[in-house]
Amino acid sequence: MRVEPGAPYPLGATWDGRGTNFAIFSANAEKIELCLFDPPGRREIDRVVLPACTEDVWHAYLPEVVPGQVYGYRVYGPYEPERGHRFNHHKLLLDPYAKRLTGHFVWSDAHFAYRMRSARADLSFDKRDNARGVPKAVVVDDAFTWGRDRLPRTPWTDTIIYEAHVRGLTMRRRDVPEPLRGTFRGLSAPGMIEHLRRLGVTAVELLPVHAYVDERMLVDRGLRQYWGYGTIAFFAPEPRYGAPDTVVEEFKAMVGQLHDAGIEVLLDVVYNHTGEGNHLGPTFSFRGIDNASYYWLRPNTPRYYEDFTGTGNSLNLTHPRVLQMVMDSLRYWVEQCHVDGFRFDLATVLGREPHGFDPTAGFFAAVSQDPVLSRVKLIAEPWDIGLGGYQLGGFPAGWSEWNDQFRRTVRSFWRGDANQIRDLAARMTGSADRFRHLRRMPRASINHVTVHDGFTLADLVSYARKHNDANGEGNRDGSDDNLSANWGIEGPTTDKEVLEIRRRVRRALLATLFLAQGVPLMLAGDEVGNSQGGNNNPYCQDNEVGWVDWSGTGEEESDVSALIALLTSLRRSFPQLQGRRWLVGRQGDHHDIKWLTPGGTEMDGADWAFAEARFLSYVLAPLEPSGAPLLILLNAAAHPVDVVLPKWPDCTGWARVLATAATDADHALPPVKPGTKLAAPSRSVTVFVGS
Repeated sequence: MRVEPGAPYPLGATWDGRGTNFAIFSANAEKIELCLFDPPGRREIDRVVLPACTEDVWHAYLPEVVPGQVYGYRVYGPYEPERGHRFNHHKLLLDPYAKRLTGHFVWSDAHFAYRMRSARADLSFDKRDNARGVPKAVVVDDAFTWGRDRLPRTPWTDTIIYEAHVRGLTMRRRDVPEPLRGTFRGLSAPGMIEHLRRLGVTAVELLPVHAYVDERMLVDRGLRQYWGYGTIAFFAPEPRYGAPDTVVEEFKAMVGQLHDAGIEVLLDVVYNHTGEGNHLGPTFSFRGIDNASYYWLRPNTPRYYEDFTGTGNSLNLTHPRVLQMVMDSLRYWVEQCHVDGFRFDLATVLGREPHGFDPTAGFFAAVSQDPVLSRVKLIAEPWDIGLGGYQLGGFPAGWSEWNDQFRRTVRSFWRGDANQIRDLAARMTGSADRFRHLRRMPRASINHVTVHDGFTLADLVSYARKHNDANGEGNRDGSDDNLSANWGIEGPTTDKEVLEIRRRVRRALLATLFLAQGVPLMLAGDEVGNSQGGNNNPYCQDNEVGWVDWSGTGEEESDVSALIALLTSLRRSFPQLQGRRWLVGRQGDHHDIKWLTPGGTEMDGADWAFAEARFLSYVLAPLEPSGAPLLILLNAAAHPVDVVLPKWPDCTGWARVLATAATDADHALPPVKPGTKLAAPSRSVTVFVGS
């Protein structure tokens, strides 16, 4: 095979129409071999030493290599864990820039660079070849016919996010053809898209779709990684979500079809760590290519990793080449795959510098100046497990953040806990105490009550404690702090009184989410009462436990879906719900928000300090003179609360537009005059519009 020096850029395998350029970074390698395989990836057919190295990038150009070629790397260098180096050329390594994978992981001791049972542990050296048991990279042609694909570019103020798992969303959905269930094509099936449109969803946020590895301990227990938080290739879609040869094209087609429906695609991305684990983990890619560059190592004992993530390792974005890889990956998904934004898992890690988290860190600076990435939606999970890792509100302007304080407060309030109304008022108005700085707006707060990590909405009102025995960890995994309630009976019941309370609380939680300032995010399946049987950590449940159960088609489930559709419609109809500006209360003789007692008068300090209050009400003024005010009543008490409808300038009547305690939530009653007394039902949300 003819070999030319090629070029150091772009990194990865790049087909130019005549041949393929291969380029891979390693600052500490001594030699790198490119291994070419037959189409199934079982037999090595050629091996090429990369002939050139430019500024730590090793490269070659092969005129005879075309798309479809299967390949991997062997990297030579010192195996000196005490110095942070873990090179072992006996291990076939994935290209960090691989855009498609073929084959599957087959676990064996050969995947470890050291002898597993050696008394010297990872200081020993293993000479077994692991090539037969690892997936390989495939050269791809990036060309794709997008047609008239138009990015929805939904404003933040209009955004409604639906968090879903590609596989779990459709595995049990009957209107998706069986061969497509659990795939990218299934997610974009007509029935699925129509369901999202009926709810009023504007964006789907997909759990990780980057290729990942099933941890060995799960495989040994007969389980598998389900959520996908063990990324091993940041450019390649997970092969199990499509046909092996066309999974990249299927992902792009899915994005285009969702865009046609006006729905954006956001990806949950895991750039904080990889699936290689700690110093005793396997060698699949980064560790064997240049361990000392890719990972945070302890300064005085580089044999060990800094673990800010709880997974054993942390990617080191302070290294320019690691930062480049992350930026290249993000741009690839935006430019080549038309993705509309990202949710960054454990995003505090991405902003870590040697002195700790820094909102001016290199990653944030790189994103903010990037002409592509600075225009997409950027969402941080604002914490990690390291020192100073909780950074809610600490991210730069332009970013939004998962607001776990919203989740805690709203769950506590509707559970009936004391001392909640002051915090609830802050959460309903965009959490200004956390985000009102650096010219950030309420959209910085991504509000949620339930997400993949924790109870579903149905389980939140049905279980007082977690039930994670199926995970095989003795029910020790998952959070014990769920702020949930079973309302008298743990789990499923036929008790009508308990079921009615659960129904009311579930609907009130949803209404609170969508009526709050900020960006609402709901969990897929909550609209149909999906349950995980009390499992609040089904990360390894790629089965009926983790998949959305769409069989809930009874009156209650249809009623909840209709409620969500009504709530998203209210957000579209009343701009004051969208968090377009911060609320300040009284401005001279005018209020943009007015907090009210049940008697219809303005709240004072004593009202706010009343620890046993389970009721909060307020009026949101219209943003424009021609608009209408909204009166919102939230009653978490176990009994009705008598309410006097307040007076408001130019308002002659209040018409009910939402009543979560009723079964006719979308039925509007005739307007009621200000000063009228009525009862706010127990455990309910009621909304009136002024006229």
